[in-house]
Amino acid sequence: MGFLKDLGFDPVLLGAQVLNFLIIYYLLKRFLYKPVMDMIKSREDKIAEGLKQAEESRTTLEKTLEEEKKILQKAEIQAQKIIEDAKEQALDASRQIDENAKQEADRIILAAREKIEQESRDTEARLTQKISLIASDMVAKSLEGLISEKEQKQILEKTLHNIKNVN
Repeated sequence: MGFLKDLGFDPVLLGAQVLNFLIIYYLLKRFLYKPVMDMIKSREDKIAEGLKQAEESRTTLEKTLEEEKKILQKAEIQAQKIIEDAKEQALDASRQIDENAKQEADRIILAAREKIEQESRDTEARLTQKISLIASDMVAKSLEGLISEKEQKQILEKTLHNIKNVN
């Protein structure tokens, strides 16, 4: 042991250092290591919970985006259907307007034809009446010197009667 003393080895000092080390080790383990480890564990748990929530949020976001796409597709389909329905209604309205216009034109044409026919009949009746008067005047003038007035009236009445029956 002499050579240990030469090296500066003191067993009492070594024992005191070992005892100091054990006391510090116990105190650190009891008061510092455990709280630090608890704090690290707590932080690990919070980080794990945060990662879990982030994953859930990402999954929820993906589902929401998928639902949004579906809703947009449905809205686009509905918009297309509304446009098609509007076009169809516009075509139906156009057809109805055309049909109404044709019916109105046909009605106007029919009314014009009836009016023309009526005016033609009226004109024909007036013309017949004027021709009858002219014919009776002609007959009266042509018969004036040839036959008596009584015979003239008879012939004139007979002629008028025949003209009226022709119409």
